[in-house]
Amino acid sequence: MLTKLVHQKTCKKNKVITDLHTGEIACINCGAVLSERSVDSGPESVGMTSEDYQNNSRVGRKISLKMIDMGLSTIIESKDRDSTGRGLSSENRRMFYRLRMWDRNSRSANSVKSFQKAFTMLDGVSAKLGLPESVIEQTAYLFRKIAAKKILAGRSTAGILCAAVYITCRMTNTPRTLQDIANAGNVSKKSIQRTYRYLARELDLTPEIYHPTEFVTRIAKAVGISEKSERLAFRILDVSAKNRVSASKNPMAMAAAATYLASIKNGEKVSQLKISKVSGISAVTIRDRTKEILKKVGGEING
Repeated sequence: MLTKLVHQKTCKKNKVITDLHTGEIACINCGAVLSERSVDSGPESVGMTSEDYQNNSRVGRKISLKMIDMGLSTIIESKDRDSTGRGLSSENRRMFYRLRMWDRNSRSANSVKSFQKAFTMLDGVSAKLGLPESVIEQTAYLFRKIAAKKILAGRSTAGILCAAVYITCRMTNTPRTLQDIANAGNVSKKSIQRTYRYLARELDLTPEIYHPTEFVTRIAKAVGISEKSERLAFRILDVSAKNRVSASKNPMAMAAAATYLASIKNGEKVSQLKISKVSGISAVTIRDRTKEILKKVGGEING
């Protein structure tokens, strides 16, 4: 390592000590840190409270893909002095000058700027959609993978990120529609659809389609129907799936139609317009899906 070579060349005294808190092995004379790390073979400390547990932890903060530097940021001071306040040797000064230059250049790279914009937007989108931490991390990983393939040039960072969020939601079975993501990211739905098809082709991804039952509870709670009608809506969708009524249909449209049909069966007055506002599906589509369900599986539902 460069630090070891500089240490051997400039320091005449070879006195090495071990820092038990950081695990670093350094020279007591010049302060140069060697490349080796010590291993603590002592027993684990057990804290009784959460604060004690954090104090006894052997690791730092967790690495997160949604952070630009993954949580491994570096801070290099501009002063050419060691920990004791003494000035560095000429070779160490040159080495730290190069390190500062590399660190500064790495922060101003184009890829870092795109990550900064994308991950800042990811925080806002995830807060609006209520996405779990696992989905956020998976989205950040997918965005880094897209950047590594160098297909970000000439395309909207916001559009790429929203498409990555939609792909991740599909892959992790987190029910969020295209319209939900478009509203959260302030990006047009058509733009996300176009970018989604492009990314799926470039990355060879085949996300699973949503099942209509994943949206029933969301619609039922929003329009305020009873649990009995909600269970009937699940039964309607199960029967429709067995008879392939829901094949190649919009899952949200099928869920909206099943919810409307279940409320009618149980005598609850919920208008198509109210369900349309909640689901984002037009009243005409809900009416057409309802007629199709009644036509093909109406007997099984009534029986």
